[in-house]
This record gives sequence, C-alpha cells and structure tokens, in this order.
Amino acid sequence: MGCWTRGWTAGRMSPFLVLLCLALLPVPTMASAAPQTAPAAQSAATPRLHLSARQAGKGGTLTVTGSGWRPGTLLTLLICGQNMIGGTNACANGDGRAVTTGPDGSFRKDLPVAEPPKPCPCVVHAATVTGATASADAPFTVAGHPVAPLPRQDPGGRLSVLAPPRLEGSSGLLTWFGAPAQRRLVVTVGNVGSTPARDPVFEVGTSHGVFAPQWEERQWQGTVPAGRKQRIELPVELPAGAHGDYLVSLKYGGKVLAEQPWGVGRPWGVTLFWILLCVVVPAAVFRIGMAVVDRVRPRPGSARTKGRPWGRAVPRAPRRPAAAGRHRGARAPAPRTPEPAPADGDAAAPLPWFTPDTAPSATTAPPTDPPTSKGST
Repeated sequence: MGCWTRGWTAGRMSPFLVLLCLALLPVPTMASAAPQTAPAAQSAATPRLHLSARQAGKGGTLTVTGSGWRPGTLLTLLICGQNMIGGTNACANGDGRAVTTGPDGSFRKDLPVAEPPKPCPCVVHAATVTGATASADAPFTVAGHPVAPLPRQDPGGRLSVLAPPRLEGSSGLLTWFGAPAQRRLVVTVGNVGSTPARDPVFEVGTSHGVFAPQWEERQWQGTVPAGRKQRIELPVELPAGAHGDYLVSLKYGGKVLAEQPWGVGRPWGVTLFWILLCVVVPAAVFRIGMAVVDRVRPRPGSARTKGRPWGRAVPRAPRRPAAAGRHRGARAPAPRTPEPAPADGDAAAPLPWFTPDTAPSATTAPPTDPPTSKGST
C-alpha cells in the first residue's frame, strides 16, 4: 500500500513500482489456499493397515498401524474369520478395540489375538464408526484355529423385505363377466449381501383356502446394489372366474419373503348370463315349436282325400278380396248366381227385401198353348 501512496504523492509512478506491487498482491491468496489442499489430499488417500506379525496364537498381542484415514475418526479393530464374508457375525466382537486417528490420519493400536467364531482364513478388519463409511482388511492367521474353505457366495445377493407389500391396480368390466383378475405386487426389498443382485428371479404364488400355492417365476429387470434398497413390481394373475379370498406369496432363493391377502369379488355377470340363457332359450324353442304346429295342423273345413297322410293340409282356393267397408273378421257371403232378366209382360221383379233364396222365381219359358177362355172347347 505504501507503493501506491508514494506513487500518487509524486504525481506519477515508475514502471518498476507498478510491477512490484502487482507481484506482491497474489501472495496472500496462494498462502491461504495451501492449507485447504492438504486436507483434501488426505481425504482422497486410501485407508491402509499394517500388522506387526502375520500369524499369532490365541492370547498374544498384535500391533496394528494404519494410515490414509480421515483425521479424528473413530475406528473399530476386529479379528474376523472366513474373510468376513458373513459380516461382523464372523468376528470376535468381544475382543475388539477402538482407536481414534490423529491429525495426519494415522493410528497405532495393540489388538489382543482371539479366535473368531468362524474358521480361517482370517483378517484384521478396521472400519469407521462415525462419518463417511470406510474400511480396510489385512490378512492374518490365528495359530491353532481351524481352517475351512470359504463358503460359496450367492451371485444374486441376499434380498429381504423392508416394507409391507401391497397390491395395486383395479378390475375392469370384463372381470365382472369372468375374465382373469390382474394386479401388481409392489414390495420394497433391500440387499443385505455383499454382492449386487442382478436381474433377480422371484417366485409369485397364489393360494385359495387350504390349497397349496401355485408358483410362477417372475424375473425383475434391474440391479439391487449391495446395501441398497429397491422398489419392485411384479404382475399377479388369477384364473378365469376366480373369486373369494386368495393369498399372494413372494419367494426368493427358496425363502418366502412376504404374503399379502387378496379378496376377489364374485363375477355376477356370469350368473346374469346363465339366468338369461335359461329364460331366452326355452322361449325361443316354444316359439319355434308353435310355428311348426301352426304350419302343419289341418285347417277347419278342409277336405281330406283318400290316401293323404294325416296332418297334411289340403290346398285351399285363393281368397277373394273383402268388400270395402266390411268388418275384417266378418265371414264373406256365398257367391250369388246371376238371375235371368224378366221378359216383357211377365210378373214384376222380386222386391228388394227378399233374398235370392226366398224370392219368387219368374217363369221365363213361353207358354206352348194359348190360354183357353172359359166355355171354349
């Protein structure tokens, strides 16, 4: 700052003073950034373990030295069997020790040698208790402890249910008429194994009453990382016409993970269909039978010829159109025979209120002999 003050006092600054002031300005910034880089480099370091001996017997002492850990972090030291494949259940937890790392991320601690509950190969395991998860292992042999081959690891991981399952979805109109009911079984699972579960294959079973479940394989496309959880949806379908109380079960790796009840309503549309069928079919058969009977039965007044089979109708003469104004159901009168016209000089025509059957008939034939007068011979 003195350089700037002197420059302005003199009215001008020399080029040497300007360069000197600019060179001094970035120095505090670089000095303040240097302490921030050291912790970042220490946190990026890989945790490591060093043992004072590779083999020791029960009751001995082992010195464990570590480096590359976060400063001021609480750690646990354990001797574990089977390379700690089964987690801390394979470790001698009662003889473990706790240690806190120093400012540089290192530590030194004496660990008593104890036999783990699982056979060797064994390791010394160090893991963080607080903060971000970090761990490291170092091979170690417990003298006199049994040695056995490592168990076969399941490549599909170990899944367990973390939340109660549920069925999602609804039935449509076709289900009311006996179509198969369908749902989605939704369950949240967690991978408690040390390997990820890739494309796990589940078994979904449905049971009704006292009957055993009918299992079907369902493969879920995806990966469940180790130590993580995942929401899984699997389709479930019942047979056509199924109704009542069902139980949906989920199995993985030969173990039943979850069970969920499912109440299915009765398909009343099927019942309605059978009721209509029992009413419509007899009515249709009755109508057809009546039409056949009406077709083959003899008509009133029809003549039967000799040798004609019974029930066969005699062809009838075509009907004449009814007179205008006559009632439709009235019987048509018999046809009238034309009457000859009366001759000149004959008796008068019949009166209009006489019917053709009772009216006096007129003689139309001429007399053969003229009438004789009274007294003539």
